Amino acid sequence: MTTAHRTPGSASGAATPVPWLLRLCLHVLVAVLLILAAVRAFNSDGAAPVAVMVVAIVVGLVYAAGPLMVGVQPGTRAAGLWLGGLLAAWLVLLWLTPDAIWLAFAWFFLLLHLLSWRTGLIMVALTAIAAVAGFAWHQPAFTPAMAIGPFLGAAVAVATVWGFQQLSTESERRRALIAELLQTRAELAAAEREQGVLAERERLAREIHDTLAQGLSSIQLLLLASGRRLADHPELADVAAHVEQARSTAQENLGEARRLVAALAPAELQGGSLIGALRRLCATTTERTGLPVTFHLEGGPVALPTPVEVALLRIAQSALANTTRHAGATRAAVTLTVMDQQVALDVVDDGVGFDAAALTSPGADRPAPGPDGGFGLASMRSRAVELGGALTVESTAGHGTALAVTFPIAIDRTEPATAVGPGPDHSSERQRP
Repeated sequence: MTTAHRTPGSASGAATPVPWLLRLCLHVLVAVLLILAAVRAFNSDGAAPVAVMVVAIVVGLVYAAGPLMVGVQPGTRAAGLWLGGLLAAWLVLLWLTPDAIWLAFAWFFLLLHLLSWRTGLIMVALTAIAAVAGFAWHQPAFTPAMAIGPFLGAAVAVATVWGFQQLSTESERRRALIAELLQTRAELAAAEREQGVLAERERLAREIHDTLAQGLSSIQLLLLASGRRLADHPELADVAAHVEQARSTAQENLGEARRLVAALAPAELQGGSLIGALRRLCATTTERTGLPVTFHLEGGPVALPTPVEVALLRIAQSALANTTRHAGATRAAVTLTVMDQQVALDVVDDGVGFDAAALTSPGADRPAPGPDGGFGLASMRSRAVELGGALTVESTAGHGTALAVTFPIAIDRTEPATAVGPGPDHSSERQRP
């Protein structure tokens, strides 16, 4: 016997494992009933005991061959041929002895196991009719009681298989749900850790820039001014040398502080603005996947807080990853819109779309077509909510998908867009006499 059950109501449902104990019990049941039929044939005057024993052995061999054949799987042609041979041998045994009727109960489970649900039900009904007819063949008269046993056994087998399949389906659904929840929780935890790391890096960069770097810059300026004054007094040449040495040391440490500040900036945004990072992301996605992705900017370039820039970049990356994996799109567009009170990012594609109404909870995600489907929307929504933003998704099957995220923020348009993280400090040049 194989190791999977078909899904009731479908012709080719996904198979689910059958416990080994149930398979063992069915094997034992068939063996016991065959032995019982052969033994009773020797104790009965009406049956041919040798013929019954030979046919019972043939039925047992045919049945035993099923689990040993690799091709006997649910819904396969080999399974149908094997069942046909097994039932044919059983009908011969039923013609020889009425005790073979009890084997019909085992055949019910095999038929429901190896055939589609509809075909299995039809074959179960035909097998029950054959069992009743074969048993009545050996009786002097037919009574309704002869049909009760086989048809009651068929009903019990159908109810048992259906109930087991429902329990198996529910168990699989719960297992998949638990796996989804665990993965979503892990992704949310990773997003929170990443956001915390970015916030701490920004804080350290700001503190170093505003304290140590500025202090070293001031020290350098003061020492430079002192050195120029000492240059007018040759008798203090040794003091001037020490002052110049101190100024040189302060300048070197100022350079180290600036390099440390630059190193604390997010890798994707180093050396450029958010706009440049988004342009590079669109170009890289087009080059890597072949999907044309365009970038549009509405509103002038502005300086945004580092957490907002990082969140916008990460959301754009996740949205384009979903598009390339699931959407089947021919083109996509990324738009950054800067307004007086908020900044918005839109990612639109012309792909197959999905049922956006199915996203009934904040943790819902685009249904994945394969086993590797991700949970991008949950992570994107988490990023937006953590910074006081909002994420919305509009999609219908066959009409593409539009994802939009907005962050309320007061924007100072007097400052040009700069790279994330403080750049080189030119205060020394501005203050230099």
